[in-house]
Amino acid sequence: MSRADLELVTQVARLLGREILRVDDDGTLHARFLARPEFADRHGTVQGGIVSAMLDSAVSAVLLAQLPDDLTSMTVRLETEFLRPAPLSVLHAKAWLMTRDERSATTRGELSAPDGTTVAAATAHLRILPRKR
Repeated sequence: MSRADLELVTQVARLLGREILRVDDDGTLHARFLARPEFADRHGTVQGGIVSAMLDSAVSAVLLAQLPDDLTSMTVRLETEFLRPAPLSVLHAKAWLMTRDERSATTRGELSAPDGTTVAAATAHLRILPRKR
């Protein structure tokens, strides 16, 4: 998948303020998200569902970056580990492919605060499907 394809932003990615920064030679994807004040929970940090959505976006994009244009994927299970409160700021994500076969893949990702502290991590199990035109 080309860099231009990766930059196609869905409505959800736009809502999350997602920007894909780069994909390394080893396939690791780096992205950032903007955690806006509207994402705050009652403690003044990013609500957990939003954190999960950010991680889902990153761990899905890392697989899409490695699929041919005629294939896509969908998350069938996302296991999120909340490690620390996520601040309302720019959050950085790193995601990588763990396993893949013809029909499915497992990816992993981490979301970090501006100081580099990992605030959450997730493992995604994804189904690979033909892209509908």
